[in-house]
Amino acid sequence: MQAVAVQPACLGLYCGRAVLAANGSTEMYGDCGVCPRGQKTDDHKICRPCTESPDRYDWLYLGFMAMLPLVLHWFFIEWYSGKKRYTIVFIYYAFCLVLMMLLRPLLVKKIACGLGKSDRFKSIYAALYFFPILTVLQAVGGGLLYYAFPYIILVLSLVTLAVYMSASEVESFKDLLLRKKRLVVLFSHWLLHAYGIISISKLDKLEEDLPLLALVPTPALFYLMTAKYTEPSRILSEGANGH
Repeated sequence: MQAVAVQPACLGLYCGRAVLAANGSTEMYGDCGVCPRGQKTDDHKICRPCTESPDRYDWLYLGFMAMLPLVLHWFFIEWYSGKKRYTIVFIYYAFCLVLMMLLRPLLVKKIACGLGKSDRFKSIYAALYFFPILTVLQAVGGGLLYYAFPYIILVLSLVTLAVYMSASEVESFKDLLLRKKRLVVLFSHWLLHAYGIISISKLDKLEEDLPLLALVPTPALFYLMTAKYTEPSRILSEGANGH
Protein backbone atom coordinates (compact mmCIF):
# COMPACT_ATOMS: atom_id res chain seq x y z
CA MET A 1 0.00 0.00 0.00
CA GLN A 2 1.33 3.40 -0.95
CA ALA A 3 0.88 6.25 1.48
CA VAL A 4 -1.06 9.20 0.08
CA ALA A 5 -0.33 12.48 1.79
CA VAL A 6 -3.33 14.50 2.92
CA GLN A 7 -3.51 17.56 0.67
CA PRO A 8 -6.26 19.91 -0.44
CA ALA A 9 -8.33 18.16 -3.08
CA CYS A 10 -8.17 19.41 -6.67
CA LEU A 11 -11.39 21.23 -7.43
CA GLY A 12 -11.40 20.58 -11.16
CA LEU A 13 -13.23 17.54 -12.46
CA TYR A 14 -10.34 16.31 -14.63
CA CYS A 15 -7.26 17.86 -13.01
CA GLY A 16 -4.94 16.00 -10.66
CA ARG A 17 -1.52 15.99 -9.01
CA ALA A 18 1.38 14.44 -10.89
CA VAL A 19 3.78 12.17 -8.99
CA LEU A 20 7.10 14.06 -8.82
CA ALA A 21 9.11 11.51 -6.85
CA ALA A 22 8.55 8.20 -5.07
CA ASN A 23 10.56 6.82 -2.15
CA GLY A 24 9.30 3.43 -1.12
CA SER A 25 5.71 3.85 0.04
CA THR A 26 5.92 7.65 0.09
CA GLU A 27 5.21 9.84 -2.90
CA MET A 28 5.67 13.53 -3.57
CA TYR A 29 3.08 15.32 -5.68
CA GLY A 30 2.99 18.50 -7.71
CA ASP A 31 0.29 21.13 -7.85
CA CYS A 32 -3.12 20.51 -9.35
CA GLY A 33 -3.07 20.61 -13.12
CA VAL A 34 -3.51 18.59 -16.28
CA CYS A 35 -2.22 15.03 -15.99
CA PRO A 36 0.65 14.09 -18.34
CA ARG A 37 -0.25 12.33 -21.57
CA GLY A 38 -1.12 8.69 -20.97
CA GLN A 39 -2.30 9.29 -17.39
CA LYS A 40 -5.60 9.96 -15.64
CA THR A 41 -6.65 10.69 -12.06
CA ASP A 42 -7.47 8.03 -9.47
CA ASP A 43 -9.93 8.32 -6.57
CA HIS A 44 -7.43 10.50 -4.67
CA LYS A 45 -6.96 12.94 -7.58
CA ILE A 46 -3.45 11.57 -8.23
CA CYS A 47 -2.30 11.14 -11.83
CA ARG A 48 -1.71 7.46 -12.60
CA PRO A 49 -0.65 5.76 -15.87
CA CYS A 50 -3.54 4.41 -17.95
CA THR A 51 -3.11 0.63 -18.01
CA GLU A 52 -6.58 -0.72 -18.84
CA SER A 53 -7.79 -1.16 -22.42
CA PRO A 54 -10.49 1.11 -23.86
CA ASP A 55 -14.00 -0.31 -23.71
CA ARG A 56 -16.23 -0.86 -26.74
CA TYR A 57 -17.68 2.66 -26.71
CA ASP A 58 -14.15 4.15 -26.55
CA TRP A 59 -13.11 2.16 -29.63
CA LEU A 60 -16.24 3.30 -31.45
CA TYR A 61 -15.40 6.93 -30.61
CA LEU A 62 -11.86 6.51 -31.94
CA GLY A 63 -13.32 4.95 -35.07
CA PHE A 64 -15.61 7.97 -35.50
CA MET A 65 -12.70 10.40 -35.22
CA ALA A 66 -10.78 8.31 -37.75
CA MET A 67 -13.74 8.28 -40.16
CA LEU A 68 -14.20 12.05 -40.20
CA PRO A 69 -11.21 12.76 -42.50
CA LEU A 70 -12.26 9.87 -44.76
CA VAL A 71 -15.81 11.18 -45.15
CA LEU A 72 -14.54 14.71 -45.79
CA HIS A 73 -12.13 13.38 -48.43
CA TRP A 74 -15.07 11.62 -50.11
CA PHE A 75 -16.95 14.89 -50.20
CA PHE A 76 -14.11 16.95 -51.66
CA ILE A 77 -13.29 14.46 -54.47
CA GLU A 78 -16.92 14.92 -55.53
CA TRP A 79 -18.09 11.58 -54.11
CA TYR A 80 -21.45 13.25 -53.53
CA SER A 81 -21.57 15.03 -56.81
CA GLY A 82 -22.68 18.33 -55.93
CA LYS A 83 -13.40 12.43 -18.70
CA LYS A 84 -11.60 11.25 -21.51
CA ARG A 85 -8.46 12.53 -23.13
CA TYR A 86 -7.57 11.10 -26.53
CA THR A 87 -4.31 12.62 -27.68
CA ILE A 88 -4.06 9.57 -29.97
CA VAL A 89 -6.53 11.42 -32.21
CA PHE A 90 -4.02 14.26 -32.70
CA ILE A 91 -1.27 11.75 -33.48
CA TYR A 92 -3.52 10.00 -36.01
CA TYR A 93 -4.37 13.29 -37.73
CA ALA A 94 -0.69 14.22 -37.88
CA PHE A 95 0.16 10.91 -39.57
CA CYS A 96 -2.76 11.37 -41.98
CA LEU A 97 -1.57 14.83 -42.96
CA VAL A 98 2.06 13.75 -43.49
CA LEU A 99 1.16 10.63 -45.47
CA MET A 100 -1.37 12.56 -47.54
CA MET A 101 1.19 15.18 -48.53
CA LEU A 102 3.79 12.52 -49.36
CA LEU A 103 1.71 9.85 -51.09
CA ARG A 104 -1.56 11.43 -52.29
CA PRO A 105 -0.01 13.56 -55.11
CA LEU A 106 1.64 10.45 -56.56
CA LEU A 107 -1.56 8.39 -56.36
CA VAL A 108 -3.69 11.17 -57.82
CA LYS A 109 -1.28 11.65 -60.70
CA LYS A 110 -1.31 7.93 -61.52
CA ILE A 111 -4.99 7.10 -60.96
CA ALA A 112 -6.95 10.26 -61.79
CA CYS A 113 -5.28 11.24 -65.05
CA GLY A 114 -8.65 11.79 -66.72
CA LEU A 115 -9.56 14.69 -64.46
CA GLY A 116 -8.40 18.25 -64.78
CA LYS A 117 -5.43 19.34 -62.73
CA SER A 118 -7.53 21.51 -60.41
CA ASP A 119 -10.03 18.68 -59.81
CA ARG A 120 -7.33 16.11 -59.16
CA PHE A 121 -5.78 18.08 -56.32
CA LYS A 122 -9.01 19.52 -54.92
CA SER A 123 -9.18 17.02 -52.04
CA ILE A 124 -5.57 17.73 -51.05
CA TYR A 125 -6.17 21.47 -50.88
CA ALA A 126 -9.38 20.87 -48.91
CA ALA A 127 -7.56 18.66 -46.38
CA LEU A 128 -5.16 21.51 -45.63
CA TYR A 129 -8.24 23.32 -44.31
CA PHE A 130 -10.27 20.59 -42.62
CA PHE A 131 -7.42 18.80 -40.82
CA PRO A 132 -6.60 21.93 -38.74
CA ILE A 133 -10.35 22.43 -38.19
CA LEU A 134 -10.72 18.84 -36.95
CA THR A 135 -7.71 19.27 -34.67
CA VAL A 136 -9.15 22.42 -33.09
CA LEU A 137 -12.55 20.71 -32.80
CA GLN A 138 -11.01 17.79 -30.95
CA ALA A 139 -8.97 20.07 -28.68
CA VAL A 140 -11.90 22.34 -27.76
CA GLY A 141 -14.90 20.01 -27.84
CA GLY A 142 -13.45 16.52 -27.48
CA GLY A 143 -15.53 15.82 -24.38
CA LEU A 144 -18.78 16.81 -26.08
CA LEU A 145 -17.89 14.77 -29.17
CA TYR A 146 -17.19 11.75 -26.99
CA TYR A 147 -20.77 11.65 -25.72
CA ALA A 148 -22.57 13.02 -28.79
CA PHE A 149 -20.83 11.35 -31.73
CA PRO A 150 -23.40 8.53 -32.23
CA TYR A 151 -26.18 11.07 -32.69
CA ILE A 152 -23.97 13.26 -34.89
CA ILE A 153 -23.34 10.25 -37.16
CA LEU A 154 -27.04 9.46 -37.49
CA VAL A 155 -28.14 13.05 -38.16
CA LEU A 156 -25.38 13.82 -40.67
CA SER A 157 -25.79 10.52 -42.51
CA LEU A 158 -29.54 11.07 -42.83
CA VAL A 159 -29.14 14.64 -44.06
CA THR A 160 -26.36 13.87 -46.54
CA LEU A 161 -28.27 10.86 -47.92
CA ALA A 162 -31.35 13.00 -48.54
CA VAL A 163 -29.26 15.76 -50.13
CA TYR A 164 -27.45 13.29 -52.38
CA MET A 165 -30.63 11.59 -53.58
CA SER A 166 -32.28 14.92 -54.21
CA ALA A 167 -29.28 16.33 -56.10
CA SER A 168 -28.99 13.13 -58.15
CA GLU A 169 -32.73 13.19 -58.89
CA VAL A 170 -33.26 9.72 -57.47
CA GLU A 171 -37.03 9.25 -57.20
CA SER A 172 -37.47 5.50 -57.59
CA PHE A 173 -35.67 2.20 -57.17
CA LYS A 174 -35.06 2.20 -60.93
CA ASP A 175 -33.22 5.52 -60.71
CA LEU A 176 -31.12 4.09 -57.89
CA LEU A 177 -30.05 1.09 -59.97
CA LEU A 178 -29.10 3.07 -63.08
CA ARG A 179 -25.60 3.84 -61.79
CA LYS A 180 -23.34 1.73 -59.60
CA LYS A 181 -22.02 4.89 -57.97
CA ARG A 182 -25.43 5.56 -56.44
CA LEU A 183 -25.51 2.10 -54.88
CA VAL A 184 -22.00 2.57 -53.48
CA VAL A 185 -23.04 5.87 -51.90
CA LEU A 186 -26.21 4.25 -50.51
CA PHE A 187 -24.30 1.34 -48.97
CA SER A 188 -21.74 3.76 -47.52
CA HIS A 189 -24.55 5.65 -45.79
CA TRP A 190 -26.02 2.40 -44.53
CA LEU A 191 -22.67 1.56 -42.95
CA LEU A 192 -22.71 4.96 -41.22
CA HIS A 193 -26.31 4.36 -40.04
CA ALA A 194 -25.29 0.98 -38.62
CA TYR A 195 -22.21 2.48 -36.95
CA GLY A 196 -24.34 5.14 -35.26
CA ILE A 197 -26.91 2.60 -34.03
CA ILE A 198 -24.19 0.31 -32.69
CA SER A 199 -22.53 3.27 -30.94
CA ILE A 200 -25.80 4.25 -29.23
CA SER A 201 -26.78 0.74 -28.14
CA LYS A 202 -23.18 -0.45 -27.51
CA LEU A 203 -24.58 -3.95 -28.21
CA ASP A 204 -24.64 -4.62 -24.48
CA LYS A 205 -27.69 -6.88 -24.95
CA LEU A 206 -27.35 -8.60 -28.30
CA GLU A 207 -30.85 -10.10 -28.31
CA GLU A 208 -32.36 -6.61 -27.88
CA ASP A 209 -29.87 -4.44 -29.78
CA LEU A 210 -29.20 -6.45 -32.96
CA PRO A 211 -32.80 -6.11 -34.26
CA LEU A 212 -32.26 -2.33 -34.26
CA LEU A 213 -29.96 -2.79 -37.26
CA ALA A 214 -33.07 -3.62 -39.28
CA LEU A 215 -33.80 0.13 -39.15
CA VAL A 216 -30.70 0.90 -41.29
CA PRO A 217 -32.49 0.84 -44.70
CA THR A 218 -35.59 2.65 -43.37
CA PRO A 219 -34.58 6.26 -44.26
CA ALA A 220 -33.71 5.34 -47.86
CA LEU A 221 -36.90 3.31 -48.30
CA PHE A 222 -38.99 6.14 -46.83
CA TYR A 223 -37.37 8.63 -49.20
CA LEU A 224 -37.96 6.47 -52.27
CA MET A 225 -41.60 5.84 -51.35
CA THR A 226 -42.39 9.51 -50.72
CA ALA A 227 -40.14 11.28 -53.27
CA LYS A 228 -42.82 11.37 -55.97
CA TYR A 229 -45.20 13.18 -53.64
CA THR A 230 -42.69 15.92 -52.77
CA GLU A 231 -41.22 16.54 -56.23
CA PRO A 232 -41.11 20.38 -56.62
CA SER A 233 -42.59 20.54 -60.13
CA ARG A 234 -45.55 18.45 -59.06
CA ILE A 235 -46.21 20.64 -56.03
CA LEU A 236 -46.04 23.80 -58.18
CA SER A 237 -48.36 22.37 -60.84
CA GLU A 238 -50.92 21.24 -58.29
CA GLY A 239 -50.75 24.64 -56.62
CA ALA A 240 -51.36 26.38 -59.93
CA ASN A 241 -54.38 24.13 -60.55
CA GLY A 242 -55.79 25.01 -57.14
CA HIS A 243 -55.44 21.49 -55.66
